[in-house]
This record gives sequence, structure tokens and C-alpha cells, in this order.
Amino acid sequence: MSKTYNIAVVPGDGIGNEIVPEGYRVLEAVAKKHDFSITSETFNWGAKYYLEKGKFLPDNGLDSLKKFDAVYFGSVGLPAVDDTLPAKDYTFKVRTNFNQYVNYRPVRTYPGVTRPLRSEKHIDFVIIRENVEGEFVQMGGQYLPDSDNGMGIDTSVFTRKGIERVAHYAFKLARKRRNKVTHITKSNTLINSLTYWDRVIKEVATEYPDVEHDQMYIDNCTANFVLKPEVFDVVLTTNLFGDILSDLGGAIMGSLGLGGSGNINPEKEFPSMFEPIHGSAPDIAGRNIANPYGQIWSAAIMLEHLGEVEAADSIMKAIDKSTQQGVLTVDLGGKAGTKEVADAVIKNL
Repeated sequence: MSKTYNIAVVPGDGIGNEIVPEGYRVLEAVAKKHDFSITSETFNWGAKYYLEKGKFLPDNGLDSLKKFDAVYFGSVGLPAVDDTLPAKDYTFKVRTNFNQYVNYRPVRTYPGVTRPLRSEKHIDFVIIRENVEGEFVQMGGQYLPDSDNGMGIDTSVFTRKGIERVAHYAFKLARKRRNKVTHITKSNTLINSLTYWDRVIKEVATEYPDVEHDQMYIDNCTANFVLKPEVFDVVLTTNLFGDILSDLGGAIMGSLGLGGSGNINPEKEFPSMFEPIHGSAPDIAGRNIANPYGQIWSAAIMLEHLGEVEAADSIMKAIDKSTQQGVLTVDLGGKAGTKEVADAVIKNL
């Protein structure tokens, strides 16, 4: 008897309303090919919902999402809404309440896509970003902001439990890949929080003697993403550094539109949430030119998390065949529309 997965679909704002439906069409097609079923419910939450209701999701929103196997998300944010709100009131709320402490952001070479790097060496690594602690906990405040003595303070939080669990995830993932973890730090200047980050990761590393482990400063890492991206396998990093590095990862692939990701609760106590790495891009919304490859890749990451590894692999092969055939959107130098890309991927399944 075939399995059925119930997916919460949250297109969000801007181009999310174009790329999420196309990614979902790919999900339906791959489910049919691999003999499992997908059911879903769509929730029109986000910045547009905030403009109407004064909140990004209803008070029972998290309870509603809890009932699903996974959340398939687009992006959140509109120019008319204060940009400090979407992360705090939607994205971080889901990540922290559902204990999605792993942010999984792979970077790879797409066949047929011209990259900005001169090197044509094959790129294939995964950024594992600690997703609920670190620099993004939003503990702090402003004191007399309009006065000459005004202050703004944000406090980073690094706990032993938080560091250990994401480190174990990274080392176990490396064992399935090329047995190498590079952990990113800036402990030569952040001498309290990130020396502790380094210490705990090194303790975890001793439990994986078969996995090569090294430490790299964030400034050196950003340089090597450009100069020698082929040397990386699993990159373990903090919340803030991971946010920045994954955008650089998208850029070296050829476009932010190519990057998929997962906000993962490895224990599956809560649903995980899968989304492209880019924003809502309201400036190009409604024109059928948005790149859906990252959204489609996010569907593959979701299926892999749910245990449908062969289906996930089928999507990736279909993506590669499509880009190799020249089915490229405007950001990649092509002329294909959003729907046309999904059509090609479905055909190549």
C-alpha cells in the first residue's frame, strides 16, 4: 500500500505565489511516478496577510501546521511591510517552535548553467547552519534611541546542547558524503561565544575519527568559496554566517534562484519546512519570469527528509536534464518562463 504525505503549502508573498504552485506540480508528478500520494492544504499567510489581519499567521497557525508531515514554503515580505517583521513573526517563529535547528543548504554545479567563476571544477557541498540560536535569537533592545547616548544591543546565544546537536548532524551527514567537515568561526575576535562554539564542535569531532575536520575563519571561508569551492564538503556554521554564506553559495552556482533549502527537525517531532534561499522578489512578481529551480530543489530535499530518496533523486536528475537542455530563466541568461521550467522538469521525470 502506497504512502500518503500531507503537506502544508505556504506560498507567502511575491514570486512565492508563482514558484510554489509550479514546485507542487513537480511533487504531484514525481509522486505518481514513484507510487506514493501527496495531499495538501494551502495557507495564504505572510506579509499580505499581515496587511489585512495585523499578523503574519493566525493565532492557531502553528497548531494548524503541526498536523502536517512537512511545510512547503515560498517566501515572505513586501515593500509595504516593515522588513524587521517577516523573519521575527513568521520564519523564526516556525523554526524555533518546531525546533528546526538544522538549516540544510546545498550548493552544487548545474549542468548547462554559466557560473560567474572562471573555474569549471565541479562544486558539491552542503552548508549546515545552526538555525535557532546564535546571532538571530533577537534578545536585546534599544535604550533611548533618539538621544546622544542612544544604544542598540543584540545578544548572541550559544548553548552546549544547541552546538552539540547541529555538530552531530553535520558529522553524520559527512559520513554519507565525502567525510569532511569544515566548521566556520571568528573566534579570534568573538572570544567568548565562538571560542565556546569551537570547543564544543572539537569535542564532538573526537567521536567521528573517520571524518576529516578542520576549522576556518569566516573571512577566509568567503574567499575560498570563490577561489576553491571544490574543497568543501560539509560546512558547519552559525546562524548569521550561514545566512550570508548560503547567498554566496547561490551566487557561485549562478543565481540565488537555484538554491533550495530545508529547515529541519531531524527527530521528526515536528514538521520541517522547505523553501528556496531567496526572498519574495516583489519587483518581478506576476510576470512568469521567476526562477523556480530552487523551489523545485526544495521539494526534492523535502522528499528525501520524508524518506522518498528515489523520488528526490528523480527530481534532481530531471532538473539537471532540463538545465542541460537550455531551459533557463532570465536570471540565468535564458528565456524560459516559470511554468515552462516546471513543464520541462515534469517531462524529464
